[in-house]
Amino acid sequence: MELLGRSFVAGVRISRGATVFFGKAAATGERLDPGFTSSSMEDVDDAAKAAAAAATVFAKTSPKVRVELLRAIAAHLEKLAPDLVPRAMAESGLPQARLEGELARTCGQLRLFASVVEDGSWQNARIDRALPGRKPLPRPDLRSVLMPLGPVAVFGASNFPLAFSVAGGDTASALAAGNPVVVKAHPAHPGTSEIAALAIAQAVSESALPAGIFSMLFDDGIAVGQQLVQHPAIEAVAFTGSHRAGRALMDLCASRPRPIPCFTEMSSLNPVFILPGALASDPLGRAKGLHGSFTLGAGQFCTKPGLVFLPESGGAAAFREELRTLTSASAPFTMLTSGIADAYHRGLEDRGKLDLQTAAAAPATSPQSHAVLLESTLEGFQRDSVLHEELFGPTTLLVSWDSRERMLQAAEAMEGHLTATLLGDEADLLANADLISILERKVGRLLVNGFPTGVEVSHAMVHGGPYPATSDSRFTSVGSQAILRFVRPVCYQNFPQAALPDSLRDENPLGIMRLVDGELTREAL
Repeated sequence: MELLGRSFVAGVRISRGATVFFGKAAATGERLDPGFTSSSMEDVDDAAKAAAAAATVFAKTSPKVRVELLRAIAAHLEKLAPDLVPRAMAESGLPQARLEGELARTCGQLRLFASVVEDGSWQNARIDRALPGRKPLPRPDLRSVLMPLGPVAVFGASNFPLAFSVAGGDTASALAAGNPVVVKAHPAHPGTSEIAALAIAQAVSESALPAGIFSMLFDDGIAVGQQLVQHPAIEAVAFTGSHRAGRALMDLCASRPRPIPCFTEMSSLNPVFILPGALASDPLGRAKGLHGSFTLGAGQFCTKPGLVFLPESGGAAAFREELRTLTSASAPFTMLTSGIADAYHRGLEDRGKLDLQTAAAAPATSPQSHAVLLESTLEGFQRDSVLHEELFGPTTLLVSWDSRERMLQAAEAMEGHLTATLLGDEADLLANADLISILERKVGRLLVNGFPTGVEVSHAMVHGGPYPATSDSRFTSVGSQAILRFVRPVCYQNFPQAALPDSLRDENPLGIMRLVDGELTREAL
């Protein structure tokens, strides 16, 4: 297909900006045509206002309409796969198999949310019928349900050009809840973004819904994103990326005359705790598993294990030596962008000034990078604050400890993370109930005898965690519960039946599960 390099504003292809930028091949730095015109401030305003105008209509659509829209987007993405996957390969440097899998995940997310909308139970409909004879005071008829917030600004992510970008989980969950979406495309993959946006725009056009429920804006800087999150029509923001950028968005949203929720996923070391049973049974296998996890995708996963606590017990020496050998033999990795590669190298230089032991593969030049294993003592880890910061790339930090009490203190002192992993046998888990209790307060997902890279898109998945992993640990950005970020409860008191939303009417025309007088039922009243 021919790329036009123009933004999508409520169904119209627009290029009114003053600057043009180009995508780049991640592996070579070569310029990729065509040029993409950055959105103007007028484009941002038009997109946000169109979203606001469409919000009321979209919020009132039947579940069937939203279900059909989400499934149509998935179908259009699949039709565009012959153009979408090669362009994403060029812009991200990711291999074909990875991107084909990511496209399948993206379409799977859309269909998952379609099934959630179809079932309807996510709306959390609650009905407390009137008790006019209650003493000393009667109870009014009270009914509540989750309602969409309004236009959502979504920022495309660099490390998942499909599943966390234009048509990714944030967009899917916001649309599923009945919210219009304005996407700010990531400048590292503008061609990929345009193709994905075309799939959504085609689905919207075929649905006869207002075109304003979807827009996508281009920009290779931060001006468009800043204006978008400060626009009075925007009601929520979703972002996946660096802590610096995520915190800046949080501050912008909080500083508005009317603050809005900002759901950011930002930074995580995803600590791994190796317990004695794991070292006693299979130290070499554990080392291979860890190496595969922290180098997967060039270490550019938000769930990469970047911190490993290793007890000085039987098998530790064999584990350490195997991990050093595997790291030193690693092939060079192509990073997503030259900027990410440069940041990785600067981070390694900063850590090189510390008293750390290092095992590394042969150095590689930008945009490629090499794997590095850093090793520290528990004392060094507690002393050097830079070791508590995420380093995005194929590296991990091995922290050795010989005092369980001090290891627990280090765990207690950790900031929030997305995941924590425990490697060991059942006896280890029983003996470390106190460690598990600490980690339950520090992360959103706990794993046993696995590695955190790879996030299943399902109903029970939690991809979130306390700050700085995310801005709000009560929510997840992956899985069906992600829809709950973009809704709020509304209560109707003593409303006549005809004026109630369908989800709260006595006859239950949607056939959804509801909490009626404290009991779950699908029955009509």
